[in-house]
Amino acid sequence: MEQKSLDLQKQTLQTTYELNRLKKSFALDEEEFHMGVKSKAQLEVQRDEFTYKTQSTALQLEGLRHDSAATILRRELMKNDLERERKKYARAQERMENLVVRAPLAGQLSFVKVTPGQQVQSTEAIVEIKVLDQFKIHTSLSEYYIDRITTGLPATISWQGKKYPLRITKVVPEVKDRNFDVDLVFTDQLPENVRIGKSFRVQVELGQPEEALVIPRGDFFQSTGGQWIYKLNESGTKARKVNISIGRQNPQQYEITDGLQPGDKVIVTGYSTFGDAEELILK
Repeated sequence: MEQKSLDLQKQTLQTTYELNRLKKSFALDEEEFHMGVKSKAQLEVQRDEFTYKTQSTALQLEGLRHDSAATILRRELMKNDLERERKKYARAQERMENLVVRAPLAGQLSFVKVTPGQQVQSTEAIVEIKVLDQFKIHTSLSEYYIDRITTGLPATISWQGKKYPLRITKVVPEVKDRNFDVDLVFTDQLPENVRIGKSFRVQVELGQPEEALVIPRGDFFQSTGGQWIYKLNESGTKARKVNISIGRQNPQQYEITDGLQPGDKVIVTGYSTFGDAEELILK
C-alpha cells in the first residue's frame, strides 16, 4: 500500500509538472496569437490540450485522495484484524497454560491421586507436596489433657543434648483410642538431618513448672486401675497394699495426690505375677 501511494504521488507530481509547463506554453501561445505570430487554429489546439491536461490532473488528484482514504480504512481494518488475532492467540495461550497444574508452593512431589483421562475440578486436590523447609511434628496426646491443650502452647524436643522450641498450631478435638492429634511447628532452629518420618519425643508445656510427688509409670496402673500400689516398709523386707490417688500424668510419670509421702519406696512393675496378695515378702 505504501508503494502504491508513492507511485500515485509520483505520477501526480509528474502530471502537475507537465500541467504547469503546458500552462506556461499556452500563455506564450496566446501572446504570439495576439502578436499575429500564430493563427487562431493553432491557439485552439493548444487550448484543447491544456483543458484536457487540466481535467486529467484533477482526476488524478481525486484518485489519489480516494486511494489515501481507502488506504487509511484498510489500515484500520488490518489493525483491528491483527488485534483480534492477538486476543485469540492470548486466549489460546491461556488455555494451554491452564493445562499445566502448578502447586501453590515449592516442595517435593510425594503422592499423585489422578489417572489418565480422569476429570478433576479446579479446587480438587490431586497431589501431595511436602515442603522440605517447613517441617511440622504430628503427635497424639492422652484425652486427659484435651481441655488444657490449645493452639499457641509452647513445646520442646530434645535431640543430641540440645532442646529445640516448638509451638502447637493445630488441635484435632476428635478422640480415638483415648488419644487426640496435635500438630506442632518449629519456632527457631531445626535439628540437623531432619527428614520426613523421623520421630522425636515432644514435651508440651501446660503451665509454669511446679513441685509435685511423682512415681514412674509401670504396669501397676493396668492391674490396679491406679487405686492402690505396693509400698515398701522402712527395712525394705516387705511391701503392703496402700490406697493412692493419681492426678496428672505424662508418658514417664504419674502424679500422686494422696496415699504416699516423699521418700516412700513402691513397686511399679511385675503386678501380673503378684495376684491379690495383701503383702509381699522381699528376699
